[in-house]
Amino acid sequence: MSERIGDRAVVLGGSIAGLFAARVLADHYHRVTIVDRDVLLGTDGPRRAVPQGRHIHGLLARGQQILEELFPGFTKELAAAGVPVRDFGTSLGWHFAGRPIRKVDTDLVCVSAGRWRLESEMRDRVALLPEVTFLEGTDVVRLRGTPSGDRIRGVQVQAHDGSQEARWLDADLVVDATGRGTRVPRWLREMGFPQVEEEQVKVDLTYTSCDFAAPLPADPIGDGIAVIAVATPGSPRGATLARLPDRYSLSLNGLLGDKAPTDYSGFLEYARTLPVPSVHAAVRDAEPLGTPVAFHFPASVRRRYERMSRLPEGLLALGDAACVFNPIYAQGMTVAGIGAIVLRDHLRRGPGAPSRAYFRDLAAAIDAPWDMSAGGDLGFPGVRGRRTLKVRMGNTIMPRLQAAATRDAEVSRAFMRVAGLVDPPAALMNLPLMSRVLRPSRHR
Repeated sequence: MSERIGDRAVVLGGSIAGLFAARVLADHYHRVTIVDRDVLLGTDGPRRAVPQGRHIHGLLARGQQILEELFPGFTKELAAAGVPVRDFGTSLGWHFAGRPIRKVDTDLVCVSAGRWRLESEMRDRVALLPEVTFLEGTDVVRLRGTPSGDRIRGVQVQAHDGSQEARWLDADLVVDATGRGTRVPRWLREMGFPQVEEEQVKVDLTYTSCDFAAPLPADPIGDGIAVIAVATPGSPRGATLARLPDRYSLSLNGLLGDKAPTDYSGFLEYARTLPVPSVHAAVRDAEPLGTPVAFHFPASVRRRYERMSRLPEGLLALGDAACVFNPIYAQGMTVAGIGAIVLRDHLRRGPGAPSRAYFRDLAAAIDAPWDMSAGGDLGFPGVRGRRTLKVRMGNTIMPRLQAAATRDAEVSRAFMRVAGLVDPPAALMNLPLMSRVLRPSRHR
């Protein structure tokens, strides 16, 4: 058991990032309170407060490693419950511009549990921790600071249905895990702190999803987990067809205002235009489980807390509250786990560790996935954002790397380890690998 550094920590938000945070905080605080406007305990299925919950969510290989580290035996329990668990490199059929990259063994694990199932299993584990309590059906109204304003000492909360008066919840530490709609930057500004600097990459993405009964009449996945048609500037429509524990799900995505219709015939027609014909063939005669649903994602947003000239102690942020990633790269849940490891290391420094040090370390951990997703999006001419020399260089080499991965197993393996957030992007730029990427192909 780690040394306790405080009495109570409060986590704002009980989704994936909030559960990761609570698990880490339970080792360092006597009491950990998770505050969420939804009813969480006993919830089965997508939650109303998580509009993206009905769509495919991927857990990358690094996310699985962190889950296993914080919740030992987690993957084995999922597999025993029927969740598909396979090798990250052989179970995912990645396609770039319609061309499949080589499937190779990676010794990395891919878990296809779905968002709500994964969240439910994590919540059950966290609820067993004696330090953790859930304050459900509760809104957070504002932050509470010390008279000098240099430290956050809690939050004001009230019942979501208005049945109870607002009250103060004291805390030695507040962790914001309320996601992309966080109000913490606004509250800080109202308390006299500077505006939190933001970076945005405006993609105007819509993804439209529909579930299908198993088995599929024409199944391109087999014993694997998913077929992924990655959108590229030359083929800007993308899709993921995934095998889940009890069904299949297809998410179609389009950038810059392009979007798959939510009427079923339009949904199928959009799937027919994909550069990977097996996706449309798989669902053309399949049984839909309901009607397609759409979710709009205007922009990736990175909040630069580490650059603030003044920052109160006792307040940290995690997950989408710190950085919102384009969901087609499936980085969000994994980066929330990476943030939890940063939080754990920060807490181990003791109660005097400054918030700025945490945000600086979190920024360093976010740099690689942000560069990958933001850089990839900026390869599309119509996407708005800052195109640095690093971004332009990456978008020059990436098509050649993707092409090499279709014929070279070593390039494919390196790509999957970077895409899984296990290795840094620099691993793709070493001389031996680049020689394989730039080598002329003998087979066209």
